[in-house]
Amino acid sequence: MKKFEISVLDLAPVKQNKTIHDTFNDSLELAQKVEDLNYKRFWLAEHHNMASIASSATSVLIGFIANGTKKIRVGSGGVMLPNHSSLVIAEQFGTLESLFPKRIDLGVGRAPGTDGLTAKALGRNPNNINQYFPQQILELQRYFSIENSESLVRAIPGEGCDIPIYILGSSTDSAWLAAEMGLPYAFAGHFAPDMMETAFEIYRGNYQPSESFPKPYLIACVNGIAAETDQEAKKLSTTLYQAFINIIRNDRKPYSPPVADIDDVWNPMEKAHVLRMLRYSFIGSAEKIKNEMQQFQNMFGVDEMMITSHIYEQEARINSYKIFRSVVDDLSLSI
Repeated sequence: MKKFEISVLDLAPVKQNKTIHDTFNDSLELAQKVEDLNYKRFWLAEHHNMASIASSATSVLIGFIANGTKKIRVGSGGVMLPNHSSLVIAEQFGTLESLFPKRIDLGVGRAPGTDGLTAKALGRNPNNINQYFPQQILELQRYFSIENSESLVRAIPGEGCDIPIYILGSSTDSAWLAAEMGLPYAFAGHFAPDMMETAFEIYRGNYQPSESFPKPYLIACVNGIAAETDQEAKKLSTTLYQAFINIIRNDRKPYSPPVADIDDVWNPMEKAHVLRMLRYSFIGSAEKIKNEMQQFQNMFGVDEMMITSHIYEQEARINSYKIFRSVVDDLSLSI
């Protein structure tokens, strides 16, 4: 089995009876805890018009987290690039990199991170996104380059900053693009698992080495809920299941506490749909998760697993990441 790093994807989840201020403080506390546990990076994801997710102003929140930590890499998983001008993102992340040198990542995706009406309010043009998204990445690379100092349009801060760009995807389109551009690739296996295996094969099989990344680099984002017992983890996971039920029902309310029996909440069709979307979820005790992660890694051989934990209670969420750290350490010792 290939060794792999572990990281965190945080959506700044808003919970019932909690304020957004509470949410941000919980995210900072989590980042500090996983930094102590030697997680590689802490990424935040851009979403809009969702009462359950508070990471809409992603670059601002990255600054808050980076300022409260010391060494862990902090970045976007990701910025939905067609929602913004390339210059603005270059300036924002150039500012972050200037404040927190060698700690900032820029993960970019092309999805809106929201519904169609809100996407329109963000100024997206759906007719040219697939064509313009690759062009925006090239624009970012140009703005970050020293050579752009002779241009009439410059990103200051940003110019000359060493900010790694990661391409995010939930289908095969971005796998082709990441391979062609010689950039790392992160797949959203935590909600769109169906095409992950094919996307990884495309990326590896067509990778064009670049100066910054001579070898392909794969990140798989997965759901992770660990507890002392399988039964406890199963109960904690009902918050995750309820969140996805709410997506199906177009109900954007904050995250709900766990319930005793999730079968009282979903119907058979919703259950089948949610379980398919959450196929790559590690839920259980340390021993169960260890076996599942080993099987996953034997199948996919990724360079990094990025774990997102939809757990209602903050203490249980932190404990879950502690268990995952110990599991990965045990797996590394066995290699």
